[in-house]
Amino acid sequence: MDVTTADGPAPRFNAFAASCPSRRLLDTIGNKWASLAIVALGLKGPMRFSELAARIEGVSQKMLTQTLRGLERDGLLTRTVTPSVPVRVDYELTPLGLSLLEPIRHLKEWAEAHMGEVDRARAEYDGAGA
Repeated sequence: MDVTTADGPAPRFNAFAASCPSRRLLDTIGNKWASLAIVALGLKGPMRFSELAARIEGVSQKMLTQTLRGLERDGLLTRTVTPSVPVRVDYELTPLGLSLLEPIRHLKEWAEAHMGEVDRARAEYDGAGA
């Protein structure tokens, strides 16, 4: 099925092809920090860096900075700098980022709901000496 955008037909991509650029996007959205940042911003709305860092436990400042820059580069969030003392920086999902929120939120919820089953499967696998 062809998809039509305001600029005309959208190009077809095939993520199974090694040279497909959509693989780079899958790398981004498959990253745990990116997924958690998208969900955090989607649930709360615009957030400051420190709020995101507190919400996403375990992420280093460097990794969160890299993640947010990548999401901004891909057009999934915006970074707004407000001149003040100290300078205020807010991050917010774009319409494109919001369109990704539901699938990622569902994936996060699936992981939370099924982690017990996965832990049992891992323990069984590891106990079998595989």
